[in-house]
Amino acid sequence: MNKAFVREPEFNGRAYCPRCESLGTPVGEATLDRHVQEQPRSRMGDSAWFCDFPRCDVAYFNLFEQFVTVDELQRAVYPKDAAAPICVCFGFTTEDIDADVRAAAPSRIRELLAKSKSSEAQCAALAADGRCCMREIQRLYMKRIAEPE
Repeated sequence: MNKAFVREPEFNGRAYCPRCESLGTPVGEATLDRHVQEQPRSRMGDSAWFCDFPRCDVAYFNLFEQFVTVDELQRAVYPKDAAAPICVCFGFTTEDIDADVRAAAPSRIRELLAKSKSSEAQCAALAADGRCCMREIQRLYMKRIAEPE
């Protein structure tokens, strides 16, 4: 069959990392401006996708096969660097999750949840993936309390 008569699939808004093929999270201009160094930022345009696979060295990518690697970021970001804050807005780390697990009460997480609903939370610009961290923090907490000691 002649390819001139074959219809290309329509873009569904989903994009996959060019290195690890993980599904990317769409991010906007404010997120890219905050996290990407000036030189690589100029090649990314107004939007991109964040690759959240921890072992992949690609941080952001676009549909034109351009990408920004972890070493081209302005600072370390979670989950690319496990020591970086999960919540950039309030400096919440995996150590805080571990402290709540040891205390057998998610008091720090509850406090963060209240803060995440305030005007101080600026997830769209501050978080590497442009999203609120609460889902990831709750997931990590539940995973840790389910682990055998």
